[in-house]
Amino acid sequence: MIKRHTKSFKLTVVIEATRGDLTISQIVSNYQISESLIHRWEKQFLDQGSAVFETKYLSSFVAPLFAVQKLYVKSGELTLE
Repeated sequence: MIKRHTKSFKLTVVIEATRGDLTISQIVSNYQISESLIHRWEKQFLDQGSAVFETKYLSSFVAPLFAVQKLYVKSGELTLE
């Protein structure tokens, strides 16, 4: 069975991999995906990097990540209250 990953999931993994806070082995363990898959997604992201600056791309691919980020911030605020 082929497992399909969402664009936002792939971007999350690529950002974590390129940020360098975690090793690739840690990311593999956290997300239960193969190391080769991470490297493939990184290459795709770098090859298509100019598309990140297109409005259509931002609205359909990156915007969900910002929504999740806002939820994390909101949940943190609620936890503090």
